[in-house]
Amino acid sequence: MAFTRSFLSATGLTEEQVKAVMEEHVSVTDALKADRDKYKTEADKLPGVQKELDALKGGDNWKQKYEDEHKAFEDFKTKTAQDAEAAKVRAAYRKLLIEEKIGEKWLDRVMESTDFSGMKLDKEGNLADPDKLKDALDKKWGDVKTTVSTKGATVDNPPKTGNPAITKEQILAIKDSSERQKAIAENLNLFGKG
Repeated sequence: MAFTRSFLSATGLTEEQVKAVMEEHVSVTDALKADRDKYKTEADKLPGVQKELDALKGGDNWKQKYEDEHKAFEDFKTKTAQDAEAAKVRAAYRKLLIEEKIGEKWLDRVMESTDFSGMKLDKEGNLADPDKLKDALDKKWGDVKTTVSTKGATVDNPPKTGNPAITKEQILAIKDSSERQKAIAENLNLFGKG
């Protein structure tokens, strides 16, 4: 049975009451139709929104992308720390070469031909097991070590001091008179004239 004016009139309502009920019925029905149309329009948009959402999430690959980026960052941090440690080892080894008197012109060649993979630093930042490294240096590069020797200056004529290099008796024992006279003149202090 339909909700009509004649149905309402048959229920015993006055014309005024029938009119009021019908107006209310129409306003409620129109509001429901408007809601229905709005929800249908929004529902039609839903597949497009779902596609956009999937595109933003990157599908299910977002987790893999995160893990790949995280691993790459951790690898970068590890490599940076290893490079810094290797630089410290190289600097300590160069210092050892200088201490072991490897010639300046040979330092770069020795550094280039050295395998640093087994070298480590101790807690103080010095090379661990330096004696073993020194022995290896002596065996392989001993011939390029520099040697420094000190030699006093040579003096052709020693300077005269208050202590004569020759005695009065030695001068008087000189047989050649010109040599004896020369020695006396050079050592007048021995004869009380100087």
